Amino acid sequence: MIRVLIAEDMRILREALCGLLELESDMAVVAAVGSGDRIVPAALEHRPDVAVIDIELPGVDGLQAAAELRDRLPDCRTLILTAVGRPGNLRRGIAAQVAGFMVKDSRPQDLTDAIRTVAAGGRVIDPQLAYAALDVAGSPLTAREADVLRLTASGATPREVSAQLHLSYGTVRNYLASAVTKLGARNRVDAVRIATAAGWL
Repeated sequence: MIRVLIAEDMRILREALCGLLELESDMAVVAAVGSGDRIVPAALEHRPDVAVIDIELPGVDGLQAAAELRDRLPDCRTLILTAVGRPGNLRRGIAAQVAGFMVKDSRPQDLTDAIRTVAAGGRVIDPQLAYAALDVAGSPLTAREADVLRLTASGATPREVSAQLHLSYGTVRNYLASAVTKLGARNRVDAVRIATAAGWL
């Protein structure tokens, strides 16, 4: 019997996933949680074989929770569910050593097959996500442009970025303008979004 933990913040979807898996003769849902910070405590209590985790969760995001789960309960394998196939998320998932990555519009049979594969020690990556990752070229940003964008993404103002990186205010503004141009972005917020989605920050 494959013991499964479900982590999904939308109640109707969480209950639908539980219902789907309970129909499988070789699966049992041992825990279902609605936020990322409840994943590890529930896993430590119920000892699932596979954790099916939504990537966007309140509290702690799914990939951060997956990395913590790997450290605290290495025998539990993780299958990430995502509504949006961002290459950057796939790279983060691989870095967190998740065993599987599926999009939410997959067929139910694909999900149950993926859980079985992951439970048996295999890995599963949705073809749509794999192709999206292959289509993304290397980052056009210099290391310094990426540093400036990363700090901007954290909420720092250009003056705060200049202080942290020991650069002049004008230089920081030039790096931001250059990043916006290279990424074809509308502004610095759009540049942060593009670079994050591509996995360049």
